[in-house]
Amino acid sequence: MLRCSQEVDDKRIQKTMASANDLRKGMAINYNGDITVVLETQHRTPGNLRAFVQATLRSIRTGKASDVRFSSTEKIEVIPMMTTKMDFSYKDGDDFVFSDPETFETITLTSEIVGDAKNYLVENAQVTVTLVAEKPVQIEMPSSVVLTVTDAPEGIRGDSANNVQKSVTMETGIVVQVPLFIKTGEKLKIDTRTGKYMERA
Repeated sequence: MLRCSQEVDDKRIQKTMASANDLRKGMAINYNGDITVVLETQHRTPGNLRAFVQATLRSIRTGKASDVRFSSTEKIEVIPMMTTKMDFSYKDGDDFVFSDPETFETITLTSEIVGDAKNYLVENAQVTVTLVAEKPVQIEMPSSVVLTVTDAPEGIRGDSANNVQKSVTMETGIVVQVPLFIKTGEKLKIDTRTGKYMERA
């Protein structure tokens, strides 16, 4: 079993350089000797001052996030990333276990790496895992998933105004706003980017 706390071997990483202006969410870079993943970037040009890039970086080694400011022309070492398809197997405490559908090798990811994707993970759900030097750093869900409603209150009679919705709980625990006619046990298509109901499945 591969666990996400393993150290990254710098010697196996090919190095390429880019300017801070080229930073994008999801990229991996070397910052002060620590391999980090870019969580957010903002390009700013304050008045007569020089342009700079404000970035939020998460250390692969420690899992901690920090805000960093780069000058827009500053050179940054970009770390190549690769992706692989994996299936969600089960939850182990606060961690999440995924398996390779071909080799059946498993990896365990912390809740910090899984992030909001935990709201959409059901058994055998396929995700895209991004790795840096064979170390998993983030996962990406498909744009939509099908989840089962586990708790749906009855719609209020006479409440037939247009676009009236109610809150229902899905099998993963996420609460979604849906039309009044949705009942417990129904399968719904949910947008993983917004967490919103799309249609019955």
